[in-house]
Amino acid sequence: MSPAPVAAPDAVATVDASLAPERRDAVRYLLILLPAVLVLLALFVYPLLGIVERSAYTPKTGYTLEYYGQIWRVPVYLQVIGRTFRTSALVTLMCLALGYPLAYLLATLRPRVARLLMIVVVLPFFTSIIVRTYAWMVLLGRNGVVNQYLTRLGLTDTPLPLLYNQGGVLIGMTYVLLPYMVLTVYSVMRGIEPGLIRAAHSLGASRWQAFRRVFLPLSLPGIAGGTLLVFILSLGFFITPALMGGPSDVMIAMLIEREVEFTLNWSFASALAVILLVLTLIGFVGYNRIVRLERVFEARD
Repeated sequence: MSPAPVAAPDAVATVDASLAPERRDAVRYLLILLPAVLVLLALFVYPLLGIVERSAYTPKTGYTLEYYGQIWRVPVYLQVIGRTFRTSALVTLMCLALGYPLAYLLATLRPRVARLLMIVVVLPFFTSIIVRTYAWMVLLGRNGVVNQYLTRLGLTDTPLPLLYNQGGVLIGMTYVLLPYMVLTVYSVMRGIEPGLIRAAHSLGASRWQAFRRVFLPLSLPGIAGGTLLVFILSLGFFITPALMGGPSDVMIAMLIEREVEFTLNWSFASALAVILLVLTLIGFVGYNRIVRLERVFEARD
């Protein structure tokens, strides 16, 4: 049996010399990222691990899963979790239904006009969420502007219950989160080459066919990113549901706040927060399996 060939010393030296610059670049990149990684570990990972530990540890009993068992044993907590996801899904669909046409309009207008209208979209970010929520409470109240107009127009004899119910929560949350959907979808639409639409028209496609077969598939990254962003933000919403919702519209963030503020049961509040995080991650994985985010964004690139 013939011995295995041995690489020449010159060839080995050449390979090591070619790998040396790559290793130096890798070390340099790691050193550049090190401060950001340390900040991320200190401000995000460490507090998150602290919440996980607090949810499963008490000074009296030590480590226990009692609080997690309490969540699954008591139907009220499961109802609150289900209501949170249902409300977030409805808000996401409403933001998509309102935000996509608005983003399409902005993307098809002249740049100067689009910039002016974009200021209107971004302007609510300069106002506190509490102020915007109270403004909607004034509009939708029993004696608010909306009910006054409906009564004067003869559309209703008595004021409609537009506040302190799920309808009020959906309206308030949709208004607050709508700019996130518009900005995400608009950023993708602005990158779509108009020549593709003109080429579709030149090949005999109608305006609807060009939109459905060319523009809509190219805007899928914006739809995927916008819906994901709005849904995740909706899961942790607190101010608007607390002010515009009723007793039957409690969401999980409100439940966590009550456990911390009134009952001082930090361990149970931490368990609720961990459950929300885990369910959010599970929902993200399921959404990724359905939408295939990596393929969508790779197609966009």
